Amino acid sequence: MVNLIGDERLDYLLAEDLRIIQSPTVFSFSLDAVLLAKFAYMPIQKGNIIDLCTGNGIIPLLLSTRTKGKIIGVEIQERLYDMAVRSIAYNNLEDQIEMIHGDLKDSTKVLGHGKYDVVTCNPPYFLTSERNMQNLNEHLAIARHEILCTLEDVIRVSSQLLKQGGKVALVHRPGRLVDIVELMRKYGVEPKRIQFVYPKQGKEANTLLVEGIKGGRSDLKMLPPLVVYNEENEYSEEIKTILYGDKADGASINE
Repeated sequence: MVNLIGDERLDYLLAEDLRIIQSPTVFSFSLDAVLLAKFAYMPIQKGNIIDLCTGNGIIPLLLSTRTKGKIIGVEIQERLYDMAVRSIAYNNLEDQIEMIHGDLKDSTKVLGHGKYDVVTCNPPYFLTSERNMQNLNEHLAIARHEILCTLEDVIRVSSQLLKQGGKVALVHRPGRLVDIVELMRKYGVEPKRIQFVYPKQGKEANTLLVEGIKGGRSDLKMLPPLVVYNEENEYSEEIKTILYGDKADGASINE
């Protein structure tokens, strides 16, 4: 049994045979988080992984099916942290996934420097100068806008947490690509893999996946594009495989 609060619901992650607590007014994960969890490099047998801006724990839950390593999620919003803790307990993953309630900018004080193999992050996409708060409650505003952390905070802290040769993977908007590359190099992380995600064939990319290596040499690879919808406005076969695996029915994704 799981204790649900307010408008929370328990959704299936079909491809992973897991369940997660979601709330339309507090936090529901998007396709971006699922794509990042699939894109990021993972050590299979052992390793230390951190997910910053973890929200309701979606990325640690997904990563737990790809690695036996220890996963830590860091979330500043207490309500989202609590949702993640309950989801982890529901899936009996307390031995693998740990949640930290705190500011990612303080992560190294709690977790140490240079100890981690992988850092992932689905950060707030929008600058505070682009903020339109009229239709957003506090939880959604913080999750979507750089109110409590900036892109530079995320990349600086990621570099501090990583071992030499460790990898950081981010999902963001294509318009921030130059900023991401400049900030990665500023903090000693070399961009190594980039993949653009397109809503449909013939449309502009609306999502960016990027991975860098701390102390890596320059050798950037552009991966094949990923297209979300086909001409019938249904998920492409690649997206169906990512979301559902061999399951016939769809999972709940807040797009």
